[in-house]
Amino acid sequence: MNDGARIAQRARFKVFLGMAAGVGKTVAMLREASRVRDEGVDVVCAFVETHGRPGTERELGALEVIPRRRVMYRGVPLEELDVEAVLARRPDVAIVDELAHTNVPGSARARRYEDVEALLDEGIGVWSALNVQHLESLHDVVLRATGVDVRERVPDRVLQRADEVVVVDLSPDDLLARLRAGQVYPGARVERALQGFFRADNLAALRQLVLREVANTVEDHARATLRATRDDEAREARTADAERVMVSMSSAPSATRALLHQGVRLAGGLNSRWFVVYVRTPGESPARIATPALRSLTENLRLAKEFGADVVRLEGRDVAATLADFARARGITHAVFGRTRNPPWRDRLFGSVLDRFMRLAPAVDVLVVGSHDPHGGSP
Repeated sequence: MNDGARIAQRARFKVFLGMAAGVGKTVAMLREASRVRDEGVDVVCAFVETHGRPGTERELGALEVIPRRRVMYRGVPLEELDVEAVLARRPDVAIVDELAHTNVPGSARARRYEDVEALLDEGIGVWSALNVQHLESLHDVVLRATGVDVRERVPDRVLQRADEVVVVDLSPDDLLARLRAGQVYPGARVERALQGFFRADNLAALRQLVLREVANTVEDHARATLRATRDDEAREARTADAERVMVSMSSAPSATRALLHQGVRLAGGLNSRWFVVYVRTPGESPARIATPALRSLTENLRLAKEFGADVVRLEGRDVAATLADFARARGITHAVFGRTRNPPWRDRLFGSVLDRFMRLAPAVDVLVVGSHDPHGGSP
């Protein structure tokens, strides 16, 4: 297939999703790769992480392996996916394991999912593996359910781009049996894993998240297919009545990530466009706002863009009125606010931004996100 035809038909993206390490995602990918290779598909292993597990290494079989890119970091030799080598080889499908991986500093792209996007954009199909706890919008849910703060996270838009999501399922009891048998981690790590992340209640919660996430993905794809089959007139009518979500962001964004997670989930459920809106008041000019707050605000605006939101910066003395004007102008149907941190007497005396917005924009449904921080409320 020539390059132009490959890109024109759009590369397909397949994700093998599981609840935790050890359920068999990589093995499932490799077995499927061997099957399609026998059917004539040009498939290569661009980066496969076996973790030294003999069963996984056996599944590599006769599959072609692209040599990894060697990088020295602080005097330590490390290996990364060689995107340029894969592009030069131009297979039909590249197996790229560990989608949530963070690349060595100084790499062309910071994260492996960005490498995968680069391959897809060049017309190369990709199969990859992901554990559900690495999804960005589930960070707070996973933290509450398991007590584990997952640091490496993948934007939901990456999973939403997948043409197919394959659930690699295993019961918590069977996974724990694998762990105790030394099939997941070496012996020294087993007991620590059993006492930490791999508790039975954690695994049960993560398994439920996998099933829910796949159900959401299937529903999203079904809606997308339905939209694609409707004619232009129906699409125009639907656009006029489309749901739109707005997340109100403040300059004291201690809980803004929770607002963003709610916003992306709400917009995904409604299959709608969504906006993150920050209103800068005269007292919040760059010269007057505290440096930590400015740094946090900038980071949260960057994160909002990564989530796929349209980020809008407005200026105004009256935050509620400015937000209400924006909501009317853009046809906002749902708004997400954080719970106020003002003392109750102040809100009763002067009124809160939320109360005033609801009076000024009565047609907008409002979702108020509470704080999970025991030391304070949401902004």
